[in-house]
Amino acid sequence: MRLQLLLKISLILVGFVCFSSCKEKKTKTPEEKVIVSFQKEGILTLKKAASDSIIQILDIEIADNEYETQTGLMYRTKLETNHGMLFVFPDVDFRSFYMKNTKIPLDIIYLNKDKIIVSVQKNARPFDEASLPSNAPAQYVLEINGGLFDEWQVEVGDRIEYERL
Repeated sequence: MRLQLLLKISLILVGFVCFSSCKEKKTKTPEEKVIVSFQKEGILTLKKAASDSIIQILDIEIADNEYETQTGLMYRTKLETNHGMLFVFPDVDFRSFYMKNTKIPLDIIYLNKDKIIVSVQKNARPFDEASLPSNAPAQYVLEINGGLFDEWQVEVGDRIEYERL
């Protein structure tokens, strides 16, 4: 009788251990990763002011509504050398950008209504929430990888042309 009782208790304990070890353990999952991939919406040509020669041709995304202009290149983990984002605003005004949730360094190029470069913020630091203003009124803003403005020898006064696809 004692042996049966001991056997029953042992079976119950073994069952309990098996059940509790088979239970799915809840662990904290890392924050969902936001993955945003490049979507070509146009082609942009950077041109020298003095000679009208082509500096660079870029595939671009175009941000022309409130959501797209607020989000910009946030959450991107990379931007190809021949890619950029062109922000198109309905009016000419002083603009200011920041790098909140932006993981890659950027050159932020401000252009007037005639698509002429009026100022630039070079090598904007990832995640920096400091204001990066234009030095003159702008209607367009082009974001490219940090350092390319200097590497391509782009200057204030150079211009762009672009077409939507």
